[in-house]
Amino acid sequence: MSTFVVVGGDAAGMSAASKAKRDDPDLDVVVFEKGQWVSYGACGLPYYVKGEIQTLEELVSVTPEEFREERDIDLRTGHEVVETDPGDRTVTAESDDGEVTVDYDHLLIATGAESVVPPIDGKDREGVYTLGSMTDGKELRDFVARSREESPLEQPDRGPACHFLETCEAPIAIVGGGYIGVEMAEALAENDFEVHLFQRGDRILKGFSEATSEAVREHVESNDVAVYLNAEVEAFEGDDEVEAVVTAHGERTEVGMALLGAGVRPRTDLAEAAGVELGPTGAIATDEYRETNLPDVYAAGDCAEAEHVVTDESVYVPLALTANRHGRAIGQTVAGNRTEGGGVAGTAAVKAFDVEAARTGCLDHEEACEAGFDPVTKTIDAKSRAGYYPEGGTVKVTLTADRETGRVLGASLVSEYGEGAVHRSHAIVGAVTEGITVEELANYDLAYAPPFNTTWDPVLTAAKVLGGKL
Repeated sequence: MSTFVVVGGDAAGMSAASKAKRDDPDLDVVVFEKGQWVSYGACGLPYYVKGEIQTLEELVSVTPEEFREERDIDLRTGHEVVETDPGDRTVTAESDDGEVTVDYDHLLIATGAESVVPPIDGKDREGVYTLGSMTDGKELRDFVARSREESPLEQPDRGPACHFLETCEAPIAIVGGGYIGVEMAEALAENDFEVHLFQRGDRILKGFSEATSEAVREHVESNDVAVYLNAEVEAFEGDDEVEAVVTAHGERTEVGMALLGAGVRPRTDLAEAAGVELGPTGAIATDEYRETNLPDVYAAGDCAEAEHVVTDESVYVPLALTANRHGRAIGQTVAGNRTEGGGVAGTAAVKAFDVEAARTGCLDHEEACEAGFDPVTKTIDAKSRAGYYPEGGTVKVTLTADRETGRVLGASLVSEYGEGAVHRSHAIVGAVTEGITVEELANYDLAYAPPFNTTWDPVLTAAKVLGGKL
């Protein structure tokens, strides 16, 4: 019997394990997971902290018992893999019960990512949090509850933002204006905390267009979140607990808690120790089948690179769909059906209070030029629904294309929540992935009805306007 060993029990690891076992029931599948949680939606943690999701268990897609009993997978939680030996084809893990070594025929390294902790003086003080795991989420939820005189679960009929008292003496600092920073600003502000968001660069949501970033920033600030741009945090001051944030410019803001939302980096120590090569992004390098430089050793998820569909360059895009898709492809390959994992367009979405934003493709002009394109960008505002319809709003679309060929390179969209910025981005994902031109995009036969959009959808309008500029 062949044995498939998986290191890491979240999206990529469990997708691979499940698919491999489904396609080859005779395959022996062993999964080692350091913690107790598997197959969970980490992207939902800000909404758990906010109170919209009541329990951590609601974030779990498939329980450990279901994997073991219904899918016949040998899932071993509480087992930390300490060594992989490609020469002997063995994996060694430690648990409270001791050490165990398992032989493998195929190995998947799906060790995920960890929160980036910038070199800030005082980062180890009590009251400095990260949000990279279920445990982190529980600690933050507990902090919110402790800061109120009521338990968040005592009065469920009042709504998540009303579970707590409406005053909090200690302001909160969020370091980083990416996805986690913006989502947690909403989660904490909606629980009536005074929130200060510090961004090292000149705008939040840097992966989006400038127009989108500016629209989101203005909306966040309108919800009483103080946003500081070009404000690199240098120190957390205090005795045992954090009491103030100090920026590189010497500005001091008193706070009672700080959240580090400066992004994530791949966990690669185990892979490197085994001789697995890293790519230019610092994540694990793989081929189109997600196989590393070592035979029958694969890598997927937030520890591995992927190929960008526009630039054909290696990129590090630690997102859930990529992890699930690549894990599933590895499972098929291990089961005997060699399957490519596919590239990525860097598609992502974020909600901030009452706005939604999405991005896809290559928006950065410098990156586009390095890939051989001559990028041109245009931003338009268009109605989200027919003008005579009693509801609706505005969708701001930033579209980028290559000047010479007209190829669609990327887009960024923002609208009021529910007015379709995210779902409209899907049409552009198809255009970016297939390499079509703005003229071809302008001729897409998109659905129309007054409650949903205008006759010329904002995506089509953006393509027409950019096409005219080209």
